[in-house]
Amino acid sequence: MDFSWKDNFMPSNNEAQRLSRLLKHCNVRMFEGNGHTILLESGVNLLSTIKTTQMYRHSSKYDIFKDFLPISMTEFKTSPMENWWYRLCIGTAVFSTMEDGKIVRGLAGIPDKGPVLVVGNHMLWGFDAFSVVLEFLREKKLTLHGLAHPEIYQIRVEDEFIMIPYTDAVKILGAIPVSPRNLFRLLSRNSYALLYPGGARESLHRKASYKLFWPDKEEFVRMAVKLGATIIPFGAVGEDDLSELIVDYNDMKRIPFFDQMVNEYNQGRTNLREGMGGEIAQQPLHIPIFLPKLPGRYYFLFGKPIQTKGKEHMLDDKNYLRELYMQIKCDVEKNIDYLLTKREDDPYRGIVERFMWLMNCGSLDQIPSFEP
Repeated sequence: MDFSWKDNFMPSNNEAQRLSRLLKHCNVRMFEGNGHTILLESGVNLLSTIKTTQMYRHSSKYDIFKDFLPISMTEFKTSPMENWWYRLCIGTAVFSTMEDGKIVRGLAGIPDKGPVLVVGNHMLWGFDAFSVVLEFLREKKLTLHGLAHPEIYQIRVEDEFIMIPYTDAVKILGAIPVSPRNLFRLLSRNSYALLYPGGARESLHRKASYKLFWPDKEEFVRMAVKLGATIIPFGAVGEDDLSELIVDYNDMKRIPFFDQMVNEYNQGRTNLREGMGGEIAQQPLHIPIFLPKLPGRYYFLFGKPIQTKGKEHMLDDKNYLRELYMQIKCDVEKNIDYLLTKREDDPYRGIVERFMWLMNCGSLDQIPSFEP
């Protein structure tokens, strides 16, 4: 059910809430800037609503793989993350590594055929995933399926008006609930998958920005080797250029009001790492408090592709799997260190410099950065 927030002809808001309580399996979508004739106005894409509410399906039960429709050009261009001001503020600079080890601007180092497993570090709140997925769509013309926390698909009634715009964007871009089974289904279909081993613990990190929180077990390596997937380790930096974390989880636990709020928010929620022990298991969902900065820039470096095709006979070799896992983790850390050093040489790291370049050149594509 779609309704308009600025409907001056009839109380659409109240009517939508009333009908949602009467109708079974009713999903409500609010459009803040639209009036009474909602389907005739701009900013409303009925196809997107049908897709995100799982109304388009081949059978009575929705299948997240069989019923997935790739993002359309209209949806791509009207995405909030494609607004010129958002792209200018984020200023995403992407680099990749060729087979010979040469680092180049763009995604030329990413294989053109799957299956491909892209593995890296999460930044604060996980919004960096949008930049990665959109760059793959923009340059490679393919869908990079992010493996997302299942809580994104289980919105509580009291949170729906805040969370639905975010979760709808995640679904439109092809995100899949993270699980071993879903990763297997993605790679077996020769798809491109985006995995953050650090999960919620890494995206909701404390005041140490670029520390990895990966599990001890080689969770994804065995599956990648079994299916012959190409693994791309990548590093991402830039969150400390856009915001400053003021109150993290440790601070909240020391303040009774915030402590109670976090405990209540996590009641009944899923902890994917429960029972593992160590830092990785300490991933209660919460909303860190931060202050925005004069925007800097996001940087991504995709490392040299690691081929696993033909290595299926090594599945029972624990030493090989462990060494491969540690190599991937080490490559991610090296990529992070490389970007932290090289960004100091970027003349367009600040938003003012990027804005001046935009005024002179008129394009947000390939705003110059440091020389790799």
